[in-house]
Amino acid sequence: MKIILLGTGTPNAEPCASGPAFAVIHKGKPYLVDCGAGVVRACTSMFYRGVYELRPQNLTHVFITHLHSDHTAGFAELLLMPWVLERQEELHVYGPAGTADMCSHIAQAYRTDTDFRNDGPEPANHTGHKTDVHAVTEGKVFEEDGVCVYAYRVSHGQLESYCYVFEADGKKAVFSGDTCALEKMKEIAGDADILIHEAQYTAALKERTPAWQAYHSSMHTMSVELADIIDAAKPALTVTVHRILHLNWYGERPVPAEEIRRREDALLKEITDRTASPCINGHDGDMFEI
Repeated sequence: MKIILLGTGTPNAEPCASGPAFAVIHKGKPYLVDCGAGVVRACTSMFYRGVYELRPQNLTHVFITHLHSDHTAGFAELLLMPWVLERQEELHVYGPAGTADMCSHIAQAYRTDTDFRNDGPEPANHTGHKTDVHAVTEGKVFEEDGVCVYAYRVSHGQLESYCYVFEADGKKAVFSGDTCALEKMKEIAGDADILIHEAQYTAALKERTPAWQAYHSSMHTMSVELADIIDAAKPALTVTVHRILHLNWYGERPVPAEEIRRREDALLKEITDRTASPCINGHDGDMFEI
């Protein structure tokens, strides 16, 4: 399997990280996990770097961890842009309750576009803008050509949210989605070849207001908590994404790039000081083969 980090950001419109989106490639076929803003352009960028499997017409499957907008803002792009570029297969969508409503509402919102392309002079097909939606529950949710995908319920407040595990050819890739630290993640990620997990900079949490401290403590995983998970699960490699650095992104002046790097390095050190298992920070465009 090949793992591509298409977007490693958060709800902040960060200059250095696009909205959450990842690709798993097996036997030449891509499977997306989440579809943050700019997902198709991120795939096209990787296509031009030689990852030919991410040609837009090949984007036919997406697994959505939860329905927060930073993880789904690119859905309309994923549904329509590859179709405009002549994808004929419908988009197969796997996600929590509410995913079907999201798909149908977006299709309705763009009805003028799809009707014009279907009925006007443009040589469009009548299938590539449609969706095939599957409601996810815990357990095996997908199997095709040697790839099995399992969903596990995680904890992100009251919002239904899932972790996805991809298994193929004896390899295992785990995507945490957005979640607070969970004891069961130690089992889910046990002996994984790669764990893609969210993390927040623990030392900087105190800079936030009490309300935000309470929110982040209950909704996301502290770096020191992730270290405990890694130390128990012992994945071959952990990659942090969706890093919450507790920066004021929209102050009077832009955040210096040096401060972003300093906090990212400090977050990683909070992890590596507590476990000997390999861990790195992931960035947009990173690729891993397992």
